[in-house]
Amino acid sequence: MRMDLTERFLRGLYSAVLYVLTPVTVYHLIWRGFRFREYFQRWNERYASYPHPARQTDVWLHAVSMGEVNAAAPVVDALRKAHPEWRWLVTTITPTGSARVRALWGDEVEHVYVPYDLPGAVSRFLRHYRPRLALVMETELWPNLLFGCRDRGIPAYILNARLSARSLRGYRALAPLIARVVRTLRCIGAQSSADAGRFVALGATREGVIDTGNLKFDIAVPEGLDDFVQTFRDNVGQRPVWIAASTHEEEEAAVVAIHRRLRERWPELLLLWAPRHPERFGRVAEQAQAAGWKVATRRKSTWPGDDDDVFVIDTMGELMAFYACAEAAFVGGSLQPVGGHNLLEPAAVGTAMVTGPHLHNFVEISRRLREAGALVVADDADGIAQALGELLADPQARDRISGAGRALVEQGRGALARTLQMIDADLPSGNA
Repeated sequence: MRMDLTERFLRGLYSAVLYVLTPVTVYHLIWRGFRFREYFQRWNERYASYPHPARQTDVWLHAVSMGEVNAAAPVVDALRKAHPEWRWLVTTITPTGSARVRALWGDEVEHVYVPYDLPGAVSRFLRHYRPRLALVMETELWPNLLFGCRDRGIPAYILNARLSARSLRGYRALAPLIARVVRTLRCIGAQSSADAGRFVALGATREGVIDTGNLKFDIAVPEGLDDFVQTFRDNVGQRPVWIAASTHEEEEAAVVAIHRRLRERWPELLLLWAPRHPERFGRVAEQAQAAGWKVATRRKSTWPGDDDDVFVIDTMGELMAFYACAEAAFVGGSLQPVGGHNLLEPAAVGTAMVTGPHLHNFVEISRRLREAGALVVADDADGIAQALGELLADPQARDRISGAGRALVEQGRGALARTLQMIDADLPSGNA
């Protein structure tokens, strides 16, 4: 499809700005590398320079980070089961996403970082991997990447698409360009009717957006979960346990304060602590030790002992299993305006949960959980400590919340089937 003059101008202006800002991308990689050494590695992929020969890819799926990879897993697994002969490429932006891809699929899918949205890098990427179908998770509206798919006849879809009211406002400065971007897509599978409406407001046609539901409801409970929990309890006994999951740096002092407060009532209380970002694993262990507690970690000790006060989960891909080991959970990213993290993981395994007030990344899910009585939302750290204390003291309240959460997850399943139906017409078939 040829560009009209307006599109050519908009794309040229956008690309010129990106080229001017290219030195910033290098600075960003260096800055992140000092905190997380994996950012010093594989720079060639971020600029689409590959040492191996070009190859045909049947399906390319892009997921920003770990959360999006987890949401995509049911789609990837279903398609790989039905078509084991397909060649897959899964791209991410973050090292945590990369690690999750490897944990889920190992070398059975190819993984590289998606390149920066520079015209040259995008062209090299698409020319090198030659995907026959592009599946993009949630809200990755990179203009050159999606225009490049259209120009090469690659059908592209957005899966599990979400667009908050705040993000919609943020796109206003690029509205003429983004409106054209969303119209390059074969279809957008939105998480909710509200998300679908916002994509239409962004410029998509009504026929080009389907409310498929949220793929995160199709979450799979880990295999062998009962045995995992039993082994955990064999090591720690029947002491009370709570978990602070997906916490951010700004929330760490609050976690320490909450644990100290709760231990005044339950001196044997164990904290399972799973920071959101791997670069914080060591730091939270140091903070817990500085607070005077005995600390163990998953990598060094495998399991907490009966005399450990804090157990840091410094591995990837095990969070759901450890949720199931706790009586109550605090889901992080919610005390600070991060927007929250996946609330369906603790719900699926039957763990009562508490969050802070900042849930704008999970507006629909949090609303449904609250209406079902499956989520407690507190205004601040003191409120979280109080809510966790009430849950630890009241097994019946925990059972009500956890039962409501499990039921809601079961009721919400079905997005996977609707998503697969949406993309069915463009699934690869025959020879390229």
